[in-house]
Amino acid sequence: MAKTWLVTGVSSGLGRLLAEKALIRGDRVAGASRSEGALPDLRARYPERLRIVAMDLKDQSSVRAAVDRAFAASARIDIVVSNAGYGLFGAAEEAGDVQVRDIIDTNLVGPIALIRAALPHLRSQGGGRILQVSSEGGQIAYPAFSLYHATKWGIEGFVESVAQEAAPFGIEFTLVEPGPARTGFGGNLARTEPLAAYEGTPADQVREALGSWVIKGDPERMTDAMIRLADQDGPLPKRLVLGAEAYAGIRRALGGRIEELDRQKDVAVAADFTDEELARL
Repeated sequence: MAKTWLVTGVSSGLGRLLAEKALIRGDRVAGASRSEGALPDLRARYPERLRIVAMDLKDQSSVRAAVDRAFAASARIDIVVSNAGYGLFGAAEEAGDVQVRDIIDTNLVGPIALIRAALPHLRSQGGGRILQVSSEGGQIAYPAFSLYHATKWGIEGFVESVAQEAAPFGIEFTLVEPGPARTGFGGNLARTEPLAAYEGTPADQVREALGSWVIKGDPERMTDAMIRLADQDGPLPKRLVLGAEAYAGIRRALGGRIEELDRQKDVAVAADFTDEELARL
Protein backbone atom coordinates (compact mmCIF):
# COMPACT_ATOMS: atom_id res chain seq x y z
CA MET A 1 0.00 0.00 0.00
CA ALA A 2 1.30 3.46 -0.92
CA LYS A 3 2.48 5.63 1.97
CA THR A 4 2.63 9.36 2.55
CA TRP A 5 5.84 10.93 3.82
CA LEU A 6 6.74 14.29 5.34
CA VAL A 7 10.46 14.84 4.81
CA THR A 8 12.43 17.92 5.84
CA GLY A 9 15.60 19.03 4.08
CA VAL A 10 14.45 17.68 0.71
CA SER A 11 16.49 20.06 -1.42
CA SER A 12 19.68 17.96 -1.15
CA GLY A 13 21.44 15.01 0.43
CA LEU A 14 19.59 12.21 2.19
CA GLY A 15 16.33 14.16 2.15
CA ARG A 16 16.23 14.49 -1.61
CA LEU A 17 17.16 10.84 -2.10
CA LEU A 18 14.43 9.70 0.29
CA ALA A 19 11.83 11.85 -1.44
CA GLU A 20 12.82 10.66 -4.90
CA LYS A 21 12.84 6.98 -3.94
CA ALA A 22 9.47 7.27 -2.24
CA LEU A 23 8.00 8.92 -5.33
CA ILE A 24 9.50 6.37 -7.71
CA ARG A 25 7.80 3.54 -5.85
CA GLY A 26 4.43 5.31 -5.92
CA ASP A 27 4.28 7.03 -2.54
CA ARG A 28 3.23 10.61 -1.84
CA VAL A 29 5.68 13.13 -0.36
CA ALA A 30 5.27 16.43 1.42
CA GLY A 31 8.75 17.88 1.20
CA ALA A 32 9.78 20.68 3.55
CA SER A 33 12.35 23.19 2.37
CA ARG A 34 13.17 26.83 2.97
CA SER A 35 11.81 27.54 -0.52
CA GLU A 36 8.53 26.37 -2.05
CA GLY A 37 10.40 26.28 -5.37
CA ALA A 38 12.59 23.35 -4.28
CA LEU A 39 12.86 20.19 -6.42
CA PRO A 40 11.50 21.62 -9.69
CA ASP A 41 12.55 18.48 -11.59
CA LEU A 42 10.71 16.14 -9.24
CA ARG A 43 7.66 18.42 -9.10
CA ALA A 44 7.48 18.31 -12.90
CA ARG A 45 7.68 14.49 -12.91
CA TYR A 46 5.32 13.88 -9.99
CA PRO A 47 2.94 16.86 -9.88
CA GLU A 48 0.15 14.88 -8.22
CA ARG A 49 2.24 13.20 -5.55
CA LEU A 50 4.86 15.77 -4.51
CA ARG A 51 3.99 18.87 -2.53
CA ILE A 52 6.57 21.35 -1.24
CA VAL A 53 5.89 23.29 1.95
CA ALA A 54 8.09 26.21 2.96
CA MET A 55 9.67 25.76 6.38
CA ASP A 56 12.32 27.73 8.25
CA LEU A 57 13.62 25.56 11.08
CA LYS A 58 14.89 28.65 12.90
CA ASP A 59 11.31 29.96 13.14
CA GLN A 60 9.07 27.77 15.29
CA SER A 61 5.88 29.37 13.98
CA SER A 62 7.02 28.57 10.43
CA VAL A 63 7.60 24.94 11.44
CA ARG A 64 4.16 24.61 13.01
CA ALA A 65 2.44 26.22 10.02
CA ALA A 66 4.27 23.99 7.53
CA VAL A 67 3.41 20.83 9.46
CA ASP A 68 -0.23 21.88 9.71
CA ARG A 69 -0.37 22.55 5.95
CA ALA A 70 1.23 19.20 5.14
CA PHE A 71 -1.24 17.25 7.26
CA ALA A 72 -4.21 19.30 6.05
CA ALA A 73 -3.35 18.41 2.44
CA SER A 74 -3.13 14.67 3.17
CA ALA A 75 -5.66 12.16 4.41
CA ARG A 76 -2.85 10.67 6.47
CA ILE A 77 0.93 11.04 6.85
CA ASP A 78 2.51 7.70 7.68
CA ILE A 79 6.16 8.66 8.12
CA VAL A 80 7.72 11.93 9.27
CA VAL A 81 11.45 12.19 8.53
CA SER A 82 13.18 15.01 10.43
CA ASN A 83 16.31 15.27 8.34
CA ALA A 84 17.30 18.92 7.83
CA GLY A 85 20.43 20.22 9.53
CA TYR A 86 24.07 21.15 9.05
CA GLY A 87 27.49 21.00 10.70
CA LEU A 88 29.61 23.67 12.38
CA PHE A 89 33.33 22.95 12.35
CA GLY A 90 35.82 24.51 14.74
CA ALA A 91 36.76 24.68 18.40
CA ALA A 92 34.01 25.84 20.75
CA GLU A 93 35.97 28.92 21.82
CA GLU A 94 36.31 29.99 18.20
CA ALA A 95 32.57 29.99 17.48
CA GLY A 96 30.72 33.28 17.35
CA ASP A 97 27.52 33.83 19.33
CA VAL A 98 25.42 33.92 16.15
CA GLN A 99 26.98 30.66 14.94
CA VAL A 100 26.12 28.97 18.24
CA ARG A 101 22.54 30.24 18.20
CA ASP A 102 21.99 29.33 14.54
CA ILE A 103 23.10 25.71 14.78
CA ILE A 104 21.14 25.11 17.98
CA ASP A 105 18.02 26.66 16.44
CA THR A 106 18.37 24.66 13.22
CA ASN A 107 19.56 21.28 14.49
CA LEU A 108 17.85 21.09 17.88
CA VAL A 109 15.07 23.63 18.50
CA GLY A 110 13.71 23.22 14.95
CA PRO A 111 13.43 19.41 15.05
CA ILE A 112 11.86 19.62 18.51
CA ALA A 113 9.29 22.06 17.11
CA LEU A 114 8.67 19.75 14.15
CA ILE A 115 8.03 16.71 16.33
CA ARG A 116 5.83 18.66 18.75
CA ALA A 117 3.79 20.01 15.82
CA ALA A 118 3.39 16.54 14.29
CA LEU A 119 2.31 14.77 17.48
CA PRO A 120 -1.32 16.00 17.67
CA HIS A 121 -1.86 15.12 14.01
CA LEU A 122 -0.37 11.65 14.47
CA ARG A 123 -2.45 11.10 17.60
CA SER A 124 -5.66 12.08 15.83
CA GLN A 125 -4.99 9.68 12.95
CA GLY A 126 -4.18 6.80 15.28
CA GLY A 127 -0.39 6.67 15.03
CA GLY A 128 2.54 6.94 12.67
CA ARG A 129 6.31 6.79 12.54
CA ILE A 130 8.94 9.47 13.06
CA LEU A 131 12.50 8.97 11.87
CA GLN A 132 14.79 11.56 13.42
CA VAL A 133 18.06 11.81 11.52
CA SER A 134 20.77 12.22 14.11
CA SER A 135 24.35 11.10 13.45
CA GLU A 136 27.07 8.88 14.80
CA GLY A 137 27.86 12.23 16.41
CA GLY A 138 24.85 11.72 18.66
CA GLN A 139 26.74 9.05 20.60
CA ILE A 140 30.42 9.86 20.02
CA ALA A 141 32.35 13.13 19.85
CA TYR A 142 35.27 14.51 17.87
CA PRO A 143 37.28 17.64 18.63
CA ALA A 144 36.21 20.66 16.55
CA PHE A 145 32.58 19.49 16.27
CA SER A 146 31.45 20.42 19.79
CA LEU A 147 28.45 22.56 18.81
CA TYR A 148 27.27 19.99 16.25
CA HIS A 149 27.56 17.25 18.87
CA ALA A 150 25.62 19.37 21.36
CA THR A 151 22.66 19.46 18.98
CA LYS A 152 22.79 15.76 18.14
CA TRP A 153 23.21 14.54 21.72
CA GLY A 154 20.39 16.93 22.62
CA ILE A 155 17.92 15.65 20.02
CA GLU A 156 18.73 12.06 21.00
CA GLY A 157 17.77 12.73 24.61
CA PHE A 158 14.58 14.46 23.52
CA VAL A 159 13.54 11.59 21.24
CA GLU A 160 14.36 8.94 23.86
CA SER A 161 11.93 10.66 26.23
CA VAL A 162 9.15 11.69 23.84
CA ALA A 163 9.08 8.20 22.31
CA GLN A 164 7.96 6.87 25.69
CA GLU A 165 5.36 9.63 26.01
CA ALA A 166 3.90 8.98 22.55
CA ALA A 167 3.98 5.16 22.56
CA PRO A 168 0.43 4.79 23.96
CA PHE A 169 -0.86 6.61 20.85
CA GLY A 170 0.77 4.23 18.37
CA ILE A 171 3.52 6.72 17.49
CA GLU A 172 6.96 5.14 16.99
CA PHE A 173 10.39 6.75 16.78
CA THR A 174 13.79 5.75 15.46
CA LEU A 175 16.99 7.78 15.72
CA VAL A 176 18.91 7.33 12.47
CA GLU A 177 22.66 7.59 13.03
CA PRO A 178 24.62 7.77 9.77
CA GLY A 179 28.37 7.94 9.67
CA PRO A 180 30.13 10.17 7.11
CA ALA A 181 28.41 9.84 3.74
CA ARG A 182 29.12 11.10 0.24
CA THR A 183 26.52 13.86 0.33
CA GLY A 184 27.10 17.60 0.30
CA PHE A 185 27.29 17.71 4.10
CA GLY A 186 31.06 18.16 4.31
CA GLY A 187 31.14 20.84 1.65
CA ASN A 188 28.41 22.79 3.42
CA LEU A 189 30.05 22.87 6.83
CA ALA A 190 29.95 26.24 8.53
CA ARG A 191 33.37 27.07 9.95
CA THR A 192 34.70 29.11 12.81
CA GLU A 193 37.55 31.60 12.57
CA PRO A 194 40.65 29.68 13.78
CA LEU A 195 42.51 30.97 16.83
CA ALA A 196 46.30 30.74 16.89
CA ALA A 197 46.11 29.32 20.42
CA TYR A 198 44.66 26.09 19.03
CA GLU A 199 47.50 25.37 16.59
CA GLY A 200 48.73 21.82 17.12
CA THR A 201 45.88 20.87 19.45
CA PRO A 202 43.37 18.05 18.77
CA ALA A 203 40.93 20.51 17.19
CA ASP A 204 43.63 21.73 14.82
CA GLN A 205 44.69 18.16 14.01
CA VAL A 206 41.14 17.32 12.99
CA ARG A 207 41.06 20.49 10.89
CA GLU A 208 44.22 19.38 9.07
CA ALA A 209 42.94 15.83 8.56
CA LEU A 210 39.45 16.79 7.40
CA GLY A 211 40.31 17.04 3.73
CA SER A 212 42.01 13.64 3.60
CA TRP A 213 39.25 11.52 5.16
CA VAL A 214 38.08 8.65 2.98
CA ILE A 215 34.29 8.72 3.15
CA LYS A 216 32.86 5.23 2.76
CA GLY A 217 29.19 5.94 3.46
CA ASP A 218 26.92 5.46 0.44
CA PRO A 219 23.82 7.69 0.66
CA GLU A 220 21.96 5.38 -1.73
CA ARG A 221 22.41 2.41 0.59
CA MET A 222 21.66 4.55 3.64
CA THR A 223 18.34 5.80 2.28
CA ASP A 224 17.42 2.28 1.16
CA ALA A 225 17.94 1.14 4.76
CA MET A 226 15.75 3.98 6.04
CA ILE A 227 12.93 3.03 3.66
CA ARG A 228 13.17 -0.63 4.70
CA LEU A 229 12.98 0.50 8.31
CA ALA A 230 9.89 2.61 7.67
CA ASP A 231 8.23 -0.33 5.89
CA GLN A 232 9.01 -3.04 8.43
CA ASP A 233 6.33 -4.73 10.49
CA GLY A 234 6.58 -4.76 14.23
CA PRO A 235 8.16 -2.25 16.61
CA LEU A 236 10.87 0.06 15.31
CA PRO A 237 14.34 -0.05 16.90
CA LYS A 238 15.33 2.95 18.99
CA ARG A 239 18.33 3.54 16.74
CA LEU A 240 19.49 2.68 13.25
CA VAL A 241 23.27 2.95 12.81
CA LEU A 242 24.43 3.34 9.20
CA GLY A 243 28.04 2.75 8.14
CA ALA A 244 30.87 0.52 9.31
CA GLU A 245 32.81 3.42 10.82
CA ALA A 246 29.73 4.62 12.68
CA TYR A 247 29.13 1.13 14.05
CA ALA A 248 32.74 0.71 15.18
CA GLY A 249 32.97 4.19 16.67
CA ILE A 250 29.71 3.94 18.59
CA ARG A 251 30.52 0.46 19.88
CA ARG A 252 33.93 1.64 21.07
CA ALA A 253 32.43 4.69 22.78
CA LEU A 254 29.69 2.70 24.51
CA GLY A 255 32.20 0.11 25.69
CA GLY A 256 34.42 2.81 27.12
CA ARG A 257 31.53 4.43 28.97
CA ILE A 258 30.45 1.10 30.48
CA GLU A 259 34.01 0.37 31.65
CA GLU A 260 34.26 3.81 33.26
CA LEU A 261 30.84 3.43 34.87
CA ASP A 262 31.76 0.05 36.33
CA ARG A 263 34.94 1.49 37.85
CA GLN A 264 32.79 4.03 39.69
CA LYS A 265 30.19 1.59 41.03
CA ASP A 266 31.36 1.76 44.65
CA VAL A 267 31.43 5.56 44.56
CA ALA A 268 27.94 5.67 43.04
CA VAL A 269 26.43 3.27 45.58
CA ALA A 270 28.11 5.05 48.50
CA ALA A 271 26.35 8.32 47.58
CA ASP A 272 22.94 6.92 48.75
CA PHE A 273 21.44 6.68 52.19
CA THR A 274 21.75 3.12 53.52
CA ASP A 275 18.61 1.10 54.25
CA GLU A 276 19.19 1.59 57.96
CA GLU A 277 19.53 5.36 57.54
CA LEU A 278 16.37 5.54 55.43
CA ALA A 279 14.46 3.66 58.13
CA ARG A 280 15.38 6.41 60.62
CA LEU A 281 14.42 9.33 58.39
